[in-house]
Amino acid sequence: MNAVNSKKQTIIVAVLGFIALGLMAVIFYSPIWWVSLTAPNYPEEAFPDGVRIHFHMNGVFNGCQKVNKAEIQEDIALDCVHEMDTINHYVGMYPIAAGGPVERGFGQFLMTFMGIMLVGFICVRPKLRMAIMSVAFAGLLVWMYLTIYGEDGFHLQSAGYVEAMVTSMDQEAGDEQEEPDIVIGGIVGVLKKSLEDSGVVVDLPSDKDAPVQVEAVSDKERMIEHLKLTYERDLEHGRVDEPWNGSSFQVMTWHYGKSLGRYFNNQEEIVPMVANLKIALHAAFIGLAGAMVLLVFGARKNGGILYWLLVLVPMALPVFFVIDYAAWLWWYGHTLNAMGAFAVKPFMPTVFGDGKVAQFATHSYPYIGFFIMLALSPILAVAALIRKKQFKDV
Repeated sequence: MNAVNSKKQTIIVAVLGFIALGLMAVIFYSPIWWVSLTAPNYPEEAFPDGVRIHFHMNGVFNGCQKVNKAEIQEDIALDCVHEMDTINHYVGMYPIAAGGPVERGFGQFLMTFMGIMLVGFICVRPKLRMAIMSVAFAGLLVWMYLTIYGEDGFHLQSAGYVEAMVTSMDQEAGDEQEEPDIVIGGIVGVLKKSLEDSGVVVDLPSDKDAPVQVEAVSDKERMIEHLKLTYERDLEHGRVDEPWNGSSFQVMTWHYGKSLGRYFNNQEEIVPMVANLKIALHAAFIGLAGAMVLLVFGARKNGGILYWLLVLVPMALPVFFVIDYAAWLWWYGHTLNAMGAFAVKPFMPTVFGDGKVAQFATHSYPYIGFFIMLALSPILAVAALIRKKQFKDV
């Protein structure tokens, strides 16, 4: 009878585990949190949701929708990521793209890492569990290495991550004497595509060195090509020292420096911050690799803290997100650049609910992805309780 019950419990845990895996995949592609700013100079007729942005696991995206009213006709939606950056920089806040560079760059690996943990938790045979996790973690480690450090590894990043990086650099605020660097993405990319679909030839500054495309390429490849062109332009002007190699490590650190200097080009502050990011990227890689080894070691037996971590860590995903989100909001409010147009005291932006900064009302609330996270936790909690009872009855 115990054997029958144990088999039934194994099946139930497996079903719940695979449901959780499916939800985690949905979470990765869903907006998790939204933030908006409203003010009298952004009337509701034109900005029904205010200046709104959406936080995903791999980037921050435009949350503004195209407005179609009798008195307002928009061909494309306002890029509210840029709009919010413009608003924030007046009080000395760094651009949105400056926050969470490691989390966004490693987002696809972290979600895969937790997915492998769940597969390990589902399996009740220690030797098989160790084999599955060893092979899966080895594959993840190779993928991570090729993406972060390998030549052209940036091509292995998710399309959403690439899009978010390109959109954040749509039009750089450069020297006044220079023509702005324009990279295809966001409003510029949409407008260019729309015009070209209508038969209008559009030439942008970033197109002048672009190779002739004889074959169709994906939007992701096109965006990476324009990032490369912008990087090479920086190389020509002596802003970077190394030729393009296309590794995520190179692109992420370069992009971080450009984001920090978008409005406040104070290299004495920016250079140390970029150096810290380089250290953080190495630490994240080594830390994840070490965690893989530790979890495989813990998989050698049923029970024990290392085994239960396989389910407890994914279960706590909403908590981890809120802590990380709040920490970065604190950083934004307490790392204000003195070059801002207005001097304000360091402050803590609103994590949840409504707040006020100057004449702007701030709104910060969970969205679809976070609610799925909340659904994920009790599913895994039930699976953990069933598995605990199963081990106890054996």
